[in-house]
Parts: sequence; structure tokens; C-alpha cells
Amino acid sequence: MKKVFQKIMSIALALLLLASTTSWKVEKHYCLGHVVDISLFAASNGCGMEANDAADQENASQYENACCSDETIILQGQDDLAIAFHDFTIDQQQLLVAFSYSYFNFLPAENVQRVVHQYYLPPNIVKDIQVLDGVFLI
Repeated sequence: MKKVFQKIMSIALALLLLASTTSWKVEKHYCLGHVVDISLFAASNGCGMEANDAADQENASQYENACCSDETIILQGQDDLAIAFHDFTIDQQQLLVAFSYSYFNFLPAENVQRVVHQYYLPPNIVKDIQVLDGVFLI
């Protein structure tokens, strides 16, 4: 139960870190006061009634109550979480290398012992002779 809870919490924290460091952009396109399109990370598609060329865009600015409008919401993520290895001083780098070397080489390598009877299958027991004869080792 503890391991399952630990895995769930680690996944939740990883997703929280990912969500907090990613920049989010939401665009909404309104036409006649109704939401026509919503998009994440990209430009929203219009309804086809907005101004298409440059002349129409200049003329569209004089209309205050145009039928189409766009709304953009941008949430900036954090960019200051990355720590580069070259920001450490020489003494800190030496300490880090020495610690990692001593940590990973602390225990000697395991000796792998060969199991002799690994592929040996015991014979099938037809009758349990000890129970039939009543002979038990105590």
C-alpha cells in the first residue's frame, strides 16, 4: 500500500512540475457573442467572417461592434529551474565527482553463484511412503 501511494504521489508531483514549467496559451474566437473555437498552444481557427486581406483589416478597425473577436490568455511558465553543471565551482565539482564515485563503488560487486540443480526436476512421487509407514523425522 505504501509503494502504491508513493508511486501515485511521485507521478502527481512530476505532472505538477511539468504543468508549472510549461507556458500555456489559450485562444478563443467569438462570433456574435458565442464561442466558435478554442485552441491550446496555437492560433484558433476563425469562423470565416473576419477580415481576410489588408484592406478589409483597415476598414474593420473603424467598426467598433464587429461581429468577431479573439481573446488570448497566456500563462508564462518558470524558466529559472535549470541548474547548469558549469555554475559549480571547481571544489564543488570535485566533491560531487568524489561523492558519486564513492557512493556507486561502496559495495563490492556481487559474486554470482551457479546453481547446480537449477535444471534438475525431482521425480514424481507416486505414494507418500513416510505417511504410509508412519515414519517421521523429529
